[in-house]
Amino acid sequence: MMMTTIDTSRMALDDLKQAALADLALLGYPNAPWLSELPRPDAVDVADVIIVGGGQSGVTIAAALKWDGLQHIRVLDSGAPGAEGPWLTFARMEELRTPKTQVGNEFNVANLSVRRWFETRYGHQAWADLSRIPRTDWKAYLDWYADVFEIAITNHCEVLDVAPQGDLIAVKTRIGGRIENSLARTVVLATGYDGAGAWRVPPFVSEALAPEKFDHTNGPVDFSALKGLRVGVLGHGASAFDNAIKALNAGAASVDLCFRRPRLPRTNPHRAIETPGMMTHYPDLSETTRWDIARFFRSADQPPPMRSFETAMKIENFRLRPATPWLEVVQQADAIHVTTPDGVLQFDHLLLATGMDVDLAVRPELSTLHDKVVLWGDRYTPQDGSADARLARFPYLDGFYGFVPKDPEDAWVSRVFAFNSSSFVSHGPHSTSISGHKHAVPRLVRGVLRRLLLDREAVILPELASYASPDLPIPDDFERVLAEANRQATRSPETDSQAIRSGS
Repeated sequence: MMMTTIDTSRMALDDLKQAALADLALLGYPNAPWLSELPRPDAVDVADVIIVGGGQSGVTIAAALKWDGLQHIRVLDSGAPGAEGPWLTFARMEELRTPKTQVGNEFNVANLSVRRWFETRYGHQAWADLSRIPRTDWKAYLDWYADVFEIAITNHCEVLDVAPQGDLIAVKTRIGGRIENSLARTVVLATGYDGAGAWRVPPFVSEALAPEKFDHTNGPVDFSALKGLRVGVLGHGASAFDNAIKALNAGAASVDLCFRRPRLPRTNPHRAIETPGMMTHYPDLSETTRWDIARFFRSADQPPPMRSFETAMKIENFRLRPATPWLEVVQQADAIHVTTPDGVLQFDHLLLATGMDVDLAVRPELSTLHDKVVLWGDRYTPQDGSADARLARFPYLDGFYGFVPKDPEDAWVSRVFAFNSSSFVSHGPHSTSISGHKHAVPRLVRGVLRRLLLDREAVILPELASYASPDLPIPDDFERVLAEANRQATRSPETDSQAIRSGS
């Protein structure tokens, strides 16, 4: 859908920003600071919260924590300024999958909503005509949103580890070749879809081909290099279709999209669980129910976006190949030979839309933490026939997205929160996605505030005893004023009458 910007001037969006801030002020934003400073002899700053990831989850969480009175919040992101999240990197769809009415990071403040932002930029009719929010507009909105809340992001920041340091947590980072440790009371990992592992290329591909012969669709792809080539895509989800379209638009000779299912999924089960009850109270469901829901989503999956499907099917050199698993991949002199049940397909380059491998150990930020947390395989024994090795590798998170320590002596682990794909089994298939923010972010924020409060329980009573904020103003000459008031109160009416007659 092509849209004409009616007013892209900074003034229009600045006016909207001021209107949003006025609304926030009417609702009590921000709350007064309530967390006392941590005096340190080394004068090192200690953050209340360090958020790893400056994408849609990171900025929404930072905004919510600021609203609840936290002042020392740091947001770290490995991307360049403006390139946080997947929206301008490996996300290649034209529009979001999430329905435009199910965005919930505006805290019920209309002037903070993506709808108001979109209408300000393109007009009311453009929003009415819109089926889904364009991907690049969503990113532009997130940048504006972060500006409203004055959320500063430390960019080009690679997080190398999260580990205990005394009563605090040290976040080891590398910025421009410089290694440093930043201290925090709590840490939130808002690291997105691959936060529980890494994008997976099947070994039968990576072990058979030179690295330049294939790419994972959720990584960098030089589409210009595909011009004139025969491209094979493995996978049937949104990423598979979006990358196929991108390759064909870049001049690929042909794209064959192959998948093992006999047909594409037709129904998106995510829509069925996007209810306030389910999204708000999901972790209160029994372990068996949550496990079985996760297994259902693994088997049912979801269809590609309608727009991506329709666009691909209209391109002449696109071929959809259901019931076509890849059994073997071999590099021959003339081409890559892919063996399928129906014969051999020949390609010049492969794109693998094969998702993520669940493996906490491959995440740099989890170098210290990965073997100290409880996994679902440690806590839950599936019923007969419902075992799933992949689901068993997900961490078993508490009701607030916090990691659970295997050893009680590693209590620091519970002050690290995983608001990413690690929550797939514990909190549902997409509680950390756009449509889940309205319900999931408040739960996470409650968990962070709860942890901060419990960590300082020993000082609550002494601080209460020393609290001094007079509600009753008392003048310096209070004793004289009090004596005069008491004297006036003890004078009888007869005394006053005599004083009047005598002229006193």
